[in-house]
Amino acid sequence: MRPYEMMLVMKPDLEEETVDALLERLTGIVTGEGGAVDKVDRWGKRRTAYELKGYTEGFYVVIDFQAEPATASELERIVKLSDEVIRHLLVRRDN
Repeated sequence: MRPYEMMLVMKPDLEEETVDALLERLTGIVTGEGGAVDKVDRWGKRRTAYELKGYTEGFYVVIDFQAEPATASELERIVKLSDEVIRHLLVRRDN
């Protein structure tokens, strides 16, 4: 397994339940595929440096996890299809 970090910038007007549901879905995929979620860090609502898809604010979340590369690719595919996420970044962390 490899360590990864995923940052999500979600729409600022989302309900708390919607954010929780998306995070549950993503962490459930990691653990369901034999990976481990190290940390879910909610930064909250912040201004963006520039406009992202018409928004000047976003709800930031950082997820640190360990998973196989195929699982990380599946997470990225799901995030790309999600309407709630306006920007994301998935990087492999150093050990």
